[in-house]
Amino acid sequence: MQRQMINILTRRLGTAQQMRPLSVTAQRREIFKVQSAEDFDKKVKNSQQPVVVDFFATWCNPCKLLTPRIENVVGEQKGSIKLAKVDIDEHSELALDYDVAAVPVLVVMQNGKEVQRMVGLQDEDKIRAWVAAAVKQTKQ
Repeated sequence: MQRQMINILTRRLGTAQQMRPLSVTAQRREIFKVQSAEDFDKKVKNSQQPVVVDFFATWCNPCKLLTPRIENVVGEQKGSIKLAKVDIDEHSELALDYDVAAVPVLVVMQNGKEVQRMVGLQDEDKIRAWVAAAVKQTKQ
C-alpha cells in the first residue's frame, strides 16, 4: 500500500530531478544589543562603518513595531551598516548623552559623530530610504 502511494505521488509530482532547488541562505545581519557604555564606545563610537543606534524601551509599543522594520532594512544592506540596540532603561546615561527624550529614536553614527536622526515610529519604506541615504552619505 505504501509503495502504491509513493508511485502515485511520484507520477503526479515528478521526480526529484525535475524539482527546482530552493535557496535558504540567511541574510547577514550586523545587529547587536549594547551591553555597557564601554561596549557602546567600542562598537559604535569607534566604528569606521555607519551604525544605526536604536534607542528603545521594552515597555514601548511603537518600539516593538519598529524593531522588525529596522532589522529587515539593515539586513537588506548586506553588511554596509550595523544596528546597535540600546535599552534606555538599562543605559539611561547613553539616552541622556544623545538627547533621547522619547522613544523610539534612531540615530546614525559614524566615526563617533551623529550623522542623522529619526524620531518616532515610521513605515518600512521611509526607514529604507533613510538608511539608504545614510549609507550613501557616509560613503562620500
